[in-house]
Amino acid sequence: MPELPRWLQWAREIQALAQTGYHYSTDEYNRQRYQRLIEIAAEMVSEAAGLNYEKVFCLFREPVGYATPRVDVRAAIFQDDRLLLVRETADGGWTMPGGWADVGDVPSEAAEREAFEEAGFRVKARKVIGVYDANRVGPLELFHAFKIVFLCDIIEGKPTPSHETSEVAFFGEGEIPSVLSGERTLPRHIADAFQAHADPSLPTVFD
Repeated sequence: MPELPRWLQWAREIQALAQTGYHYSTDEYNRQRYQRLIEIAAEMVSEAAGLNYEKVFCLFREPVGYATPRVDVRAAIFQDDRLLLVRETADGGWTMPGGWADVGDVPSEAAEREAFEEAGFRVKARKVIGVYDANRVGPLELFHAFKIVFLCDIIEGKPTPSHETSEVAFFGEGEIPSVLSGERTLPRHIADAFQAHADPSLPTVFD
């Protein structure tokens, strides 16, 4: 896994501590200090990554309550021993269908929903392939995240792109496109998916 830049590690930790402190503090003076820490974290990211400060600050200021990682879900779907991938319109890279879980989601149902919305297949999650530390880097991916990949069975459907995906296709293990979509799906996720498909009795992989 690529090493996360130290400046982003520091900024994330400062933002998380400030968010939690702001939420629990009852003293206005301390709340102002936590607010300033959020501003400093945004300044660090803006300066290091060349991003617009106001946009970064709004992203860092929006979450409330105790700071925890976000959750990304992915559906590993096979047909004739070939893995389904979708091509993201955002960057042209390929990934297993999925995305951020919404508040109130059952994780497996979130992956099933994303498979239908992004690829046109109704599926049923069968097992958890792995739970990963998803260190996302990018203008809208500033927060720490965990990734859950589910092995899913096809119920019905046909390859159908969406407004988020331009292509839907199945690939053999030796046919995986060289251009993957950022941190959405990494080679290790694909390798683990093929192994779980070949032997569903394998234990869940986790970081």
